[in-house]
Amino acid sequence: MSDVLVVIPAYNEEQNIERVVDNLVTNYPQFDYVVVNDGSRDSTAEICRKNGYNLLDLPVNLGLAGGFQAGLKYAWRNHYAYAIQFDGDGQHRPEYIEGMRRKMEEGYDIVIGSRFVTEKKPKSMRMLGSNLISAAIRLTTGVKLKDPTSGMRMFSRKMVEEFALGLNYGPEPDTVSYLIKQGAKVAEVQVTMDERIAGVSYLNPVNAVKYMSKMLFSILLIQNFRKRDSRYRKKNGGDDR
Repeated sequence: MSDVLVVIPAYNEEQNIERVVDNLVTNYPQFDYVVVNDGSRDSTAEICRKNGYNLLDLPVNLGLAGGFQAGLKYAWRNHYAYAIQFDGDGQHRPEYIEGMRRKMEEGYDIVIGSRFVTEKKPKSMRMLGSNLISAAIRLTTGVKLKDPTSGMRMFSRKMVEEFALGLNYGPEPDTVSYLIKQGAKVAEVQVTMDERIAGVSYLNPVNAVKYMSKMLFSILLIQNFRKRDSRYRKKNGGDDR
């Protein structure tokens, strides 16, 4: 068994999921994976079953947070040292997983696959939103993240436990900001991401603006009142740090 679990949340990814998983299975067999079908309305689950993929088939759509947490519960119960969030649309490249794992071994809790460690951000409305979120995280935590909206994130066993046992964790920049405040060490490594070649992204211009506004409001205000899940604190001796 690998010490890394690739968690692939998938919602209506019938046009992409076979390409994503087959690439992992064929070219990167050293990593384990699980597809979390988040109540898809298309044939995503059927394709996974037909191909014998390792599948968690959720009966209803829980959204990214719920689907990802299901994958982290699987990682926790099966004793993986690391779990990586990996998009089912084909944008994330598995050749960077090993480098992210090596970075984790330096003592980090979260390693983000960043497009902008050595590359310069293009000027666009979407990157403006990313810059604002980065500024908000730096203002509230003192930590500079160059690509806070990247969905390619690897988590340590400690973080896997927290996501698996907590109720209020989503794989989003505001949660990363909150965990930094709680003492989590975060690093970024340079990656290249591909464009989605099939299917429709949730982040159209309207939803992108809503998303950025929600993240900024959460990071700058809501996170000041957030507390760790009581079950996690009890399990870890009542420590509320």
